[in-house]
Amino acid sequence: MLLVLPRILAARSKRMYLALALLSTLTACAGSVAPGIQRLPDRVELNSVPFFKGNVYQSGPGVLASMLSQQGVIITPGLLDKPLHLPGGEAKLEQNMQAVARGYGFMVYPLDGELQDLLTQVSAGYPVMLRYTDGSAWWAEPRYAVLIGYNRNKQTVLLHSGMNRRQLMSFSSFTSAWKDAGSWAVLVQGPRQIPAQVDQPRWLNAANDLTQAGQAQAAGEATKALKAR
Repeated sequence: MLLVLPRILAARSKRMYLALALLSTLTACAGSVAPGIQRLPDRVELNSVPFFKGNVYQSGPGVLASMLSQQGVIITPGLLDKPLHLPGGEAKLEQNMQAVARGYGFMVYPLDGELQDLLTQVSAGYPVMLRYTDGSAWWAEPRYAVLIGYNRNKQTVLLHSGMNRRQLMSFSSFTSAWKDAGSWAVLVQGPRQIPAQVDQPRWLNAANDLTQAGQAQAAGEATKALKAR
């Protein structure tokens, strides 16, 4: 009996140590996520966002077609080649994608360069159009994608990207690849779709860009929607 007791105590101590180690690991993982992300819902996936697969032209036409289709525009990637000046306009693809979106009367609202800024919009139901570096150490290129979801507990994001309808990336891998490509990310919104935690001057600047694109009526609606909040 005297020999058994130390073994029982040792086993209990080992279980307690493992439990504390697991708790410490989970706490460390949670602590590595920005406070703004910790306040978001655990998991979001925007299943209604259309997907157009394809790697041509850095997936730009397909991504823009997804964003426009989400807003009710009947469009395919092939129909966007000419307005995007493709082939030949690859160097100005970012600017041209925004110009085409404005031409349809949509607000192009730029986001800040932190992951929580993107996830905040996704949690509000808004897909994010972005560019990241896709590939490996031996081969990589810029690719446009649509951020459609995330899992806060698993620390993963979900993208429409290239040939993949549901591309999973860790928070850290995605953030690194996104920042490597310039941290560019925008919303394509209807004039009355005010973004989550909207920056008012930025929204008004986007409305001014819409006016310059010949969409003064839509820009006016965007301004009124902001004032009516």
